[in-house]
Amino acid sequence: MDAKAFFKSINGKKVTFCGIGRSHMPLIELFIRHGAKVTARDRRSFQELSENGQTLKSLGIGLILGKDYLHDLNEDIIFRTPGMPFHLPELERAREQGKAVTSEMEVFFKLCPCKIYAVTGSDGKTTTTTILSEFLKAEGKTVHLGGNIGKPLLPEIESIAPEDVVVAELSSFQLISMGEGPDVAVVTNLAPNHLDIHKDMDEYVNAKKNLILHQDGFSRAVLNADNEITAGFKSLVRGDCWQFSRTKEPPRGVYCDGEKILVNGEPLMSVSEIKLPGWHNVENYMAAIAAAWGDVSPENMRKVAGEFGGVEHRMEFVRELGGVKYYNDSIASSPSRTISGTLACYDKNLILICGGYDKHIPYDPLGGPVCRRVKELILMGDTGPKIEEAVLSCPQYKEGHPNIRHVKDMGEAVSLARELASPGDVVSLSPASASFDMYRSFEERGRHYKELVGQL
Repeated sequence: MDAKAFFKSINGKKVTFCGIGRSHMPLIELFIRHGAKVTARDRRSFQELSENGQTLKSLGIGLILGKDYLHDLNEDIIFRTPGMPFHLPELERAREQGKAVTSEMEVFFKLCPCKIYAVTGSDGKTTTTTILSEFLKAEGKTVHLGGNIGKPLLPEIESIAPEDVVVAELSSFQLISMGEGPDVAVVTNLAPNHLDIHKDMDEYVNAKKNLILHQDGFSRAVLNADNEITAGFKSLVRGDCWQFSRTKEPPRGVYCDGEKILVNGEPLMSVSEIKLPGWHNVENYMAAIAAAWGDVSPENMRKVAGEFGGVEHRMEFVRELGGVKYYNDSIASSPSRTISGTLACYDKNLILICGGYDKHIPYDPLGGPVCRRVKELILMGDTGPKIEEAVLSCPQYKEGHPNIRHVKDMGEAVSLARELASPGDVVSLSPASASFDMYRSFEERGRHYKELVGQL
């Protein structure tokens, strides 16, 4: 079905959007424009919806709010927001009654007229997605970038031409119900994450597998050969399987020997040509190169590598003050992200601000890298005690290495970091935890940190 036929089919249908946030607000207006009878549901009160509530009221949308907001899901089409568990009893009942329970990305994949590159993983997916989009732009393509990276793509569907390309970042929440595969699928790596929402690690991994499972023989899958879980996806690939590795040269794919990046045995660029710091970013480039190879010239890949300065909140340089450099790595919402990012780039002169909302994932792996590289550990939020326990129980821990301090909020953390720092030190916010105990998103957390550092 194409977009024109789909929107014709929803005229007069009852459609409800469960969750009133950034992915659903533009969709609501789109569906009204095409004649759907739209309602919107949210656990929050009208006052808590703030500006979104006022906008929907002005559009004449029926609002179903409060703790019983999912009661009586009798609409023809039910959109769930990505963070909503797929197996909620109310959604299961709606499916049993023959209602179409779907999501923005599911519908987009069904209707998209052009080539889709899709990226998922526990860490690195946003940077990899952005590098891939920069590659394609450098090649002169019209690129539609979205998904989990910031904006919903379905509202753009009517303006996407067959010769355009889509680059989408997809989370496990978006993938759990996907029944369509992309032309090119990239899985950067997998480690425990989002176990506060997923019932267990198996459900999380199976959601990620959906990116590969629905591809066909004409597709390409790009897998991290150095990650045990993603390497295990190879047997599921129906099309052209590429791998990337820093430890062994794959039969088909991208390899880094420590100095050069090679594609199918041929040198492409040296590691020193990549402007972004850190081995994790070398891996992000390797994944993007494998995805775009054949569609983007080697010259344009090298050009992007030398010019692209990174994505906000990902080891972002904030400022230097009194010989101390401040970095914002707020995207690091899991231990593996902090380990492969901030903790892999700085050595022994690091003051680390860490902690936040508890996603019920293990913190033990953080202990060793923190003991080796951090001199002052400033902890806050729900996970602060868990991180302290991981450090104290690590065999490498020696008293005072690192010093461990607890603060109540970001303001106290930044003030204490300034007080403790000496010229030559690095202060980094890299929480290894989600933001939801104090902030609505990692972006809001990162912006607040930058604002506080800017005021020092």
